[in-house]
Amino acid sequence: MDTKSAMKELTTRARRAARELSVISTEKKDRALVVMADAIHSAGADIKKANEADIAAARDGGKNAAFIDRLRIDDKCLGDMCAMMRDVAGLRDPVGTVIATVKRPNGLVIEKVRVPIGVIGVIYESRPNVTADCAALCLKSGNSVILRGGSDAIMSNKAIYEAMKKAAAAAGIPDGAFILVEDTSREMVDSMLDASGDIDLIMPRGGESLIREVTAKSRVPVIKHYKGICHVYVDSDADLAMAEKVCLNAKVQRPGVCNAMETMLVHEAVAEKFLKDVGSKLLQAGVRLKGCEVTRRILGDDVAPASDDDYHTEWLDLVLSVKVVSSVAEAIEHITKFGSGHSDAIITRNKEKGMEFARSVDSAAVYINASTRFTDGGEFGKGAEIGISTDKLHARGPMGLEELTSYKYVVYGTGQIRT
Repeated sequence: MDTKSAMKELTTRARRAARELSVISTEKKDRALVVMADAIHSAGADIKKANEADIAAARDGGKNAAFIDRLRIDDKCLGDMCAMMRDVAGLRDPVGTVIATVKRPNGLVIEKVRVPIGVIGVIYESRPNVTADCAALCLKSGNSVILRGGSDAIMSNKAIYEAMKKAAAAAGIPDGAFILVEDTSREMVDSMLDASGDIDLIMPRGGESLIREVTAKSRVPVIKHYKGICHVYVDSDADLAMAEKVCLNAKVQRPGVCNAMETMLVHEAVAEKFLKDVGSKLLQAGVRLKGCEVTRRILGDDVAPASDDDYHTEWLDLVLSVKVVSSVAEAIEHITKFGSGHSDAIITRNKEKGMEFARSVDSAAVYINASTRFTDGGEFGKGAEIGISTDKLHARGPMGLEELTSYKYVVYGTGQIRT
């Protein structure tokens, strides 16, 4: 069977399931999610064994440490997947929620009601936990989902999917509610992107090149974020101990993710002291620094020169761009020029400067005195995320249950006619 016919077969199953899921009870969805969590826990040994095979192949293929970190499933990751499913089960079901009600002078009552989007397609790379996250969120929000993970994580994805699939079927969830595409060829991706009318929304999750390719080719609407060039600006009025703690967390805790700090901006009034203190700790943590002339004067040969291309780069690794600025206005100007609209932070004790930063930085998440690492569906109380959107329509930031719904109008009348 050619890839176009194979995709049509999958989307037909998914569309049938989406119709059933749109009216299924909250209680049934929640029971299924708990059973699926239990199934992943029970299949933990098999899932980790499959993941070890993916990791071995990635190492043989020369993948770096950050890539391996995104790919790895350990006991904590397994526990987090199970906890996520139970958390999603405990969240309010958005389907059927009345967003607004208007009563017209002619007596018509118009309700704006949340409904599922329909069939979601997710194209992702090396994070097998995405398989569980997307299945859980789409199930709870009444959508079916077609999951196309990358070849690097295919064994892990299959093990997670099989555990969820059996449990969901036993809980009465329709076949096709979530489907894993096991063909990881580019041709199958192209068929997915060509499925206008069969898939309602595409969510790409991965590197910038994947997202640009999906956006360029897709005939299906796409919600995306190209990259996460996240900044932390250390203001002249910052608590420098807090700033050090936040910057180290934002860069070092998990450098290979989209909400990690990629550029650190420091006010010139505190640059000498702060950069000497935090710079040594960053270097000890294995971070390679690239900085402006002032940064290099303060830290010396440990810092390579930074170019505009560096400030435009999402490193996803232990590399950090640094720049000394003269004001909060210059920091905002730099973020406006080089940022990606993902997550940016200011560290300051000056409330007015904090609010100026929050008003002026046009990003999906803006932080005052906190790490950018919190831009995450779970941390935002959404249970998980199907993606983090840097678009402005129809969703922005971590996308959870509400962002996986659209709405329709339900109009109640007593025989009114238009004259």
